[in-house]
Amino acid sequence: MNEFEPKIICFLCKWCTYAGADKAGICRLKYPPNVVSIRTFCSSRVDTEHILLAFSKGSDGVFIGGCHPGDCHYQTGNYKTKRRVILLKKMLEQMGINSDRLRLEWISASEGRKFANTMTEFTEKIRSLGPFPGFEEKNDDVHRKVAENTENNY
Repeated sequence: MNEFEPKIICFLCKWCTYAGADKAGICRLKYPPNVVSIRTFCSSRVDTEHILLAFSKGSDGVFIGGCHPGDCHYQTGNYKTKRRVILLKKMLEQMGINSDRLRLEWISASEGRKFANTMTEFTEKIRSLGPFPGFEEKNDDVHRKVAENTENNY
């Protein structure tokens, strides 16, 4: 029997978390290959629709990474993201979906190790939760489809 391998979509702020992911790569830090990163200009540009689309297309988890509070290149973008994620987690719970499948984290460009550790921890958490409910058979192109659908909005 094959061990469950989660599919995780990551929406990463171009200025901080995406750069942190790049630093993790440059430093050759290891983390699970289960994540697919989508670069956004700001974490606040990740709409609720994008997150729900990722889940509807078969992602087992969604990660949003942004600048630390007070360091947003767009001043208040990460505060808007925090409010949106709090509300969305409540909505997911009301839909019977474990809100731990959605994670928000502040990771700066210099925190490559934090990015790698966070991705490892989040992948393990999603693995322990099992496949996203309602998706027995997944399309392996789920990450590509979500990326194509969200890139059109940026």
